This record gives sequence, structure tokens and C-alpha cells, in this order.
Amino acid sequence: MMKRAFLLAWVSLSILTGCQSIPPQQTQAENRPPIAKKVPHVTTIHGERLVDNYYWLRQKESPEVLAYLKAEDAYADWFMKPTKPLQETLYKEMLGRVLEPDESVPYRQGDWFYYHRTEEGKQYPIHCRKKGSVDAPEKVTLDLNEMARSKEFLEINVYEVSDDGNLLAFSTDETGFRDYTLYVKDLRSGETRGEKIPHVSDAAWASNNETLFYVTEDDAKRPYQVWRHNLGETKDTLVYEEKDALFDVGVSRSRSKRFVYVSISSKTTDEVRYLRADHLDEPLKVVTPRQKDLQYNVDDDGENLFYIRTNDKGRNFRIVTAPIADPRRENWKEVVPQRDDVSIDDLGVFTNHFVLAERENGLPQISVHDIATGASHRIEFPEASYNVTTDENAEFNTTKLRFTYESLTTPPSVYDYDMGTHERTLLKRQPVRGGYDPDHYQTERVFATAADGTPVPISLAYRKDLKRESGNPLLLYGYGSYGYPTDVWFSSNRLSLLDRGVIVAIAHVRGGGEFGKRWYDAGRMLNKRNTFTDFIACARFLDARHYTDAQHTIIEGASAGGLLISAVVNMQPRLFKAALAEVPFVDVINTMLDESLPLTVGEFEEWGNPKIKEQYDYIKTYSPYDNIRRQAYPTILVESSLNDSQVMYWEPSKYVAKLRANKTDTNPLVFQVNLEPSGHSGKSGRYDALHDVAFEYAFMLRQLAIDR
Repeated sequence: MMKRAFLLAWVSLSILTGCQSIPPQQTQAENRPPIAKKVPHVTTIHGERLVDNYYWLRQKESPEVLAYLKAEDAYADWFMKPTKPLQETLYKEMLGRVLEPDESVPYRQGDWFYYHRTEEGKQYPIHCRKKGSVDAPEKVTLDLNEMARSKEFLEINVYEVSDDGNLLAFSTDETGFRDYTLYVKDLRSGETRGEKIPHVSDAAWASNNETLFYVTEDDAKRPYQVWRHNLGETKDTLVYEEKDALFDVGVSRSRSKRFVYVSISSKTTDEVRYLRADHLDEPLKVVTPRQKDLQYNVDDDGENLFYIRTNDKGRNFRIVTAPIADPRRENWKEVVPQRDDVSIDDLGVFTNHFVLAERENGLPQISVHDIATGASHRIEFPEASYNVTTDENAEFNTTKLRFTYESLTTPPSVYDYDMGTHERTLLKRQPVRGGYDPDHYQTERVFATAADGTPVPISLAYRKDLKRESGNPLLLYGYGSYGYPTDVWFSSNRLSLLDRGVIVAIAHVRGGGEFGKRWYDAGRMLNKRNTFTDFIACARFLDARHYTDAQHTIIEGASAGGLLISAVVNMQPRLFKAALAEVPFVDVINTMLDESLPLTVGEFEEWGNPKIKEQYDYIKTYSPYDNIRRQAYPTILVESSLNDSQVMYWEPSKYVAKLRANKTDTNPLVFQVNLEPSGHSGKSGRYDALHDVAFEYAFMLRQLAIDR
């Protein structure tokens, strides 16, 4: 019965998409009444006709579309059925490394210490606090398990406590579409108040504990309006509206609590407006008006000065101060210069120090500056390749800086660092159950050479007893977009690959932020192809240096990283045994022509605007959907979610349908679609997420002929 159900689903899929191929190991299928051929969608741009044979898959409510997606899921289930025992083994392995009842390190905010914890068998965290001391009685602020009862998905975004600690503003999404509704909870009584504000992306309290600023999204999910809400009132006041669709809006409270900041940002230009948190009737003031390609962000010392991170003197940014009374650019005073070899990525100000998140030689750094003396120093880290991020540092009047350090072999480790004495205290290293020993694993940082001669870093991890030779299985991961650095991270799940002899590699390609804004600039807009050719260079390097070979290389990427994966399999399909493209952004031209979609207009400065011929011509050279051609492809797994608001489900759906109709090989092409509530990052429950990882790992291992 299973086989027959699969065949029927596959026939429906083939007829719907016009695909002539049949599933592997099947030689014939039953005839079914034909479904009328879909009329292609034709767009004319720059004198060219763009014919989209699968445009009809955008009709989310159509029974035929749902039938197509269900047919794909049926094939995915059939294809992966032989791996069910392996999936269960992997799931139990990964769960066995997790400390199921666990607790985060508490951080102080006002009179309270905040943390979250998990309980065995429960999908979601429980948010808690204790007053005055970490030894005080626990008070639960939000139990997401209770909130998620009878719900298939739950995600929290805003979590902001009023200055007096009595009220919690929080927002939730129950579909995966990242459409958040804002609520206010009285933490004294435990009751949720009457506020229920839809489409909220951001929020911040004023100092009176009665006024809340929040940001709403438009129909394209662009954050564009800032509102002021007084508790108990039904009519809110519009504080700011951004009409330029290139710009998004955010709202935040400064660490000093003195100001409410409204940030207005595109991919290349910023403007910051501010308001005294205790002077709510005053109009917003501008630090400095927006100017094309001028980026900056602001913090304050709680008294007289703004601290400003700005690229006005170079792409790697510098730090200046400005008097709060008159912060115009002519009053800026440099305190940290722009440096060609060091990028300043972020800024945080405390009573006696300011802290910079920097990058040098492709690695993150933290530098601490004494405001009174001007002295500065960096926090030293022990490994050649690592990641470090500052954590919740909610207190302004403190000498302690909280940060988390990790590497491919070091689990996340939370430290308090005394900025005055330079002493660090390890508060928690994430436990890994099952006898994990980091000495059993080796990490490396090597460099491939890109087509134009640029060195491209690759981070590697593998078991020390592994011999370096062709034939080793290897997973190569990449992203390379938006200036986001793909820093190394620890994963206890990854041990299930390493312990089976798989080498794990991360390609730090251009378009990311590993070497600052110049690295980003070299992989966006009319330089985007560098992202793909860098990745190809990394794959060839690993082959040439005998880490692996093409028949044992799996590649993986998600979202914009899925674009990377889909582009390189078009360009060099024979370099890879198999590919995993998760929620991939593959239909670049059609999506960037549709300004009604979320993210489109704001990303004209990332990918380009195809209405501009030069940019259209360039995008057309790499857009995965537009570059599918008659050739052999590796085995491919594509994953999507029906409710994804960042990469609409129809992009990977169309991509798979077109690929089926054009590829000349018999290698499997598997498309899994989450039809139940889930989002861009998959399902929301932690156990559900582990099952998803087990599915993906089983797919990879099957392609590598590893079945244990």
C-alpha cells in the first residue's frame, strides 16, 4: 500500500509540473486523467521575454499546489524510508548529548536576575527571574510550554521588562510567518493585560513604566512606523513613519536608560533619532541626517556624550564622540581611528568603559577602553579559530562584561570579565553528555586561493585518528551574504558526523563579514559571483590537498546560503557528490521584481534591482532558477516551509520542478516541505528540531554510503 500511495502521488506531481522523469527504481506508473497544462507566466523586461513555466505554484490556496507539495513530501518520505533506523539512532545520539533539564547563566537587570531553563520532555524554555540574588525564590515570567499548548508552533521575539520590573512586554508568532503580536504582562499578578497589538517587530519602554514604544510592519513586512502606547489607552500616537521602502526602522533603549533610540537603516545608510526617555512629549531629534553610504550607530555615556561608530572616514569604521547638546558632525571628536586592518563591528558603552567588537585577520576580537585614562586592551583567546560574542550586558554601572566563547571543539563558555582588573571568570561551559573529549578532535584553519588570487579561509574539524587522504567524507558549509560572518560554532550534534569519519569544513567566502565591510563589498551586488567562485575554490582546494574528493563531498547552505549551494551546482555540478539547500533563495530575478514581497526593496542594495539593466544582466548570470540547464546534477535535498516569510515556499518549489524537467541524470532530487506551522528556521520545538537534524544527517550519510 505504501508503494502504491507513493506512485499515485508521484504521478500527480509529474503531471502537475510537466516533468517527464520518474522516481528512481520505478519504471512505470499508472495512467491518470491529465491535468490541463498550466499557462506560462511571461514578463518582458529590457526587451527580453522571461517565461516562467512554474509561476502557478505561487497560488498558495490552490488545491493543485497543495497536491504538488504533498506529492513531493510523499516522495521524500519514500526516499528516506530506508534511513528511518539511522534517523532514530542519530536522534538518540544527539539527544543523549543534551542536558535536558538545563539553565542559562542569570544576568542582572535592575533588582532582578533573569535566566531561562528547560525541563526534560518539554519542547520550550521557561523564562524566569529571581530578585536580589541568584539564591532567591524563582518567579516564572513566561512558560512557553504552557503558552504552546494546542499549538504546533510558538516563537517569542520581544522580551522587554519595564524599569521598575513590574511589567513585561513580549511578542509571539504562532505560524512561522514571523508575524508577531505584542502583549503586556503584569509580573506581580501574572495576568496578561488587554494590550494585543499585531505586526510588531520591536519595542522599548520609557522611564515612566507606563509608556511603550513599538514598531509595526507594513504589508511587505517592512518595519516602518514607530508608535507610542500609554497603558490602558486605546488610541496610540504615531511617533515616526519611514516612507522610503529601502529603509527599516527599529526602536531601542540605551543601556544608560537615558534615551530611546529610533534607528533607520538600509543596507548602506543609517540615520539615528533620539528622545529623552523621561521627556516623552518632545519631538525626535536627529544625531546626523542620513547621507548616502554614511553608516553609523549610537550609544551614550548617560551624561554628556554620544559615542558613535561611523564609516565616514573609511569602510572599517571609527569611533567618535559628540556632545549630546549638539551632536552635529562638525562637533565629532575621534577617539578610535579607522584602521585598514581592523574592522569595528559594534560598540557598547558602560559607566567607565566602552567596548568594541572588532575583527582582524578574519577573527572576532573584543577591545576594552578605559574612558578616564584612554588606555585600551584586547581580551586574549587561546585557539587559532574561534567565535566570541558579548551577551546580555543590561547593567550600565558595572565593570563586568559578559561574553560567550566557543570553537569547533570548545562548547559555548560563558565568562564574566572584569574590565578594570582584566580577570575573567568562567561561569558555565555547556555540558556535553556522553563522555565528550575535545582532545579526540583536531581543528585547522587553512586558506584556498580564489580565482582572482584572494586567500579564502576554511575552518576544519575532524577526528585526530582520521588519515588525510582522498576518499574521506567531507561536509562543506557556506553562506556569504549580508556581511554576516560565518564564524565557527560548537555543535554537539556535529559529533555524530565527526565520529563517523566525516570532516566538517566551513568556507568563509566573500559576501560575509569575516574581514569587515570590504569582504562584504567584494561579494554583493555586481561582485556577487565571487561568493560562488570562492566556494568552488574551497572545494577544489580540499580535493587537491587530499582532505577528500568530489565523490565524497557534500555541500550545505541555508537561505542565502541555499542560493550559494544552488548556484554552484549549476556552475560545477561534478565537484560534489550531494547538496543540501535549506530554504534556498533561488529565484532572484522574479523575487526582486516583485516589490510586494517581504525584503525585496530593502535588498536592492544587496542583490541589485533587476529593473536596472546592468544589474539585471548580472543577476541573470547566477540566479539559480534562471541558470538550470540540460546537464547532470548531484543528488540534491531541498527543504522549505509553507509559512516561510523570508524565502517564500514557491521559490524552492519552482526550482525543484524546473530542475526535474531539465536534469539529465538519474540522481535523486528530494524536496521536503513543512506543511504544518513552521518558519524560516524550521520547527520551533527543540525535540522537533533534533528530528529535523537527524533527517538531514541521514540524507548526507546515505550519500556517503555510511549506514551505521
